[in-house]
Amino acid sequence: MAIACITTRAGKGVEAPKVSVEVHLSNGLPAFNLVGLPETSVREAKERVRSAIINAGFEFPMRRITVNLAPADLPKQGGRYDLPIAVGILAASEQIPLKAASHCEFVGELALSGEIRPCSGLLPVLIAAQKAHMDLVMPLDNRQEAEVVGYTKVYLCGHLQQLAAFLHGQNQLPRIDNSLEWIVPAEQQENKRCLSEVIGQYQAKQALEIAAAGGHNLLMLGPPGTGKTMLASRIIQLLPQLNYDEALEVAAIHSIAGLNLNIQDLYKRPFRSPHHTASAISLVGGGANPKPGEISLAHKGILFLDEVAEFPRRVLDCLREPMETGEVVISRANAKLTFACQFQLIAAMNPSPCGDNEHQSRATPEQILRYLSRLSGPFIDRFDLTIDVPPLPNGTLNQQSEQTETSTQVAHRVKQARERQLNRQDCLNSQLSGKMLLQLGGFKQAELEYLESSVNKLRLSVRSYHRLQRVARTIADLQGADRVERGHISQALGYRAMDRLLSKLTH
Repeated sequence: MAIACITTRAGKGVEAPKVSVEVHLSNGLPAFNLVGLPETSVREAKERVRSAIINAGFEFPMRRITVNLAPADLPKQGGRYDLPIAVGILAASEQIPLKAASHCEFVGELALSGEIRPCSGLLPVLIAAQKAHMDLVMPLDNRQEAEVVGYTKVYLCGHLQQLAAFLHGQNQLPRIDNSLEWIVPAEQQENKRCLSEVIGQYQAKQALEIAAAGGHNLLMLGPPGTGKTMLASRIIQLLPQLNYDEALEVAAIHSIAGLNLNIQDLYKRPFRSPHHTASAISLVGGGANPKPGEISLAHKGILFLDEVAEFPRRVLDCLREPMETGEVVISRANAKLTFACQFQLIAAMNPSPCGDNEHQSRATPEQILRYLSRLSGPFIDRFDLTIDVPPLPNGTLNQQSEQTETSTQVAHRVKQARERQLNRQDCLNSQLSGKMLLQLGGFKQAELEYLESSVNKLRLSVRSYHRLQRVARTIADLQGADRVERGHISQALGYRAMDRLLSKLTH
């Protein structure tokens, strides 16, 4: 019977569902029909496969060829189906042994010469093949992704002729190294952007340390040139590196987004800084064929929004739900995909449209309020800390520089504080629920009553009440305290610069 079934995998977000490529050769006028909901890029595979088979020295069957990509209700796109279709045709026409091909999964794009070209987004395919314990044949140029996953049943192939010889048992295909000893979390390189380079701004540095230790969202307010962007760019140096599972999860998202994978940066937390002209789709994700947005590319890392007030308000409000849930669901007519987006938001903005809200301000209180209203109240409420980054006092730039702490020293305290949190509650303080705060927060009843009265006086929301508890808990962890004292709560209340600014303008 001139029929063959070859296995490959589709791309569906960070998932890679199995696809069966069924090839049937029947009598009749020569034709090549491709069914199973193929997109345009897959339908064009017919001409690529035909030329590749002929130019590789095989015979293209002059019969009625029907190729079915099952399941039929799953949309297929991209050039990754070229290789399994070609293998299916060669197996159905008995030019290669079907039994040998049935034990492998195939993925790869074909050139007209028969060369196997690399594909994007193959990291989820590798992870799925590893879970299914299947042999996987993939392009030689995708070796880097295979080495990241470390799956030993991966065969790398560069040409259709090499693959045919392998399936006939005449030669062996290259494989990856059997060990992952070379992939180890490298020690933090010498900091090119060290916190000690930032002159002054001691409160801002302390807030940055608290944000890094507890995973809190941070908003910095200050005139132009006071060091807001400089501070934000140094937070990555304070954060511990990813573990292997987290690094693989982040790499899978970057892979399906078409970003190049750099082995040296595998364990480094992502830092994404989109321009304020970014659209809602580029920030959250989407498109006709949904791709992850900036918030998903910042998964397990930092999303920095510089000049956050210049972003359209509707774009910023799209972040509100993902910031709470840690994932974004993108629904389209032909797909419903979920992308992880557990990111930490760092934002910076000027306190007024002219850049300053003090004596040199050229803006009236009404103009400043109109400018600040570009950020909705619920969006501002998502920030655990909002701090002032004021201009440096006169003479600071030319005075004898003091020896300030380096990023490595601060990162050591951050690591210790994070370890305390993980040992106590198995998550960071920013992820504590209200119930967990009562059980594990270490708050005395008198301190909670003090905090509640302060929240009522400042007219803050219940969400802010819990966020202040989380920040106070992080401050206590940085100081190595088991209980949260009133001083920790008072310090947390001091990081409410936006509330003070709005209160000043409205009274």
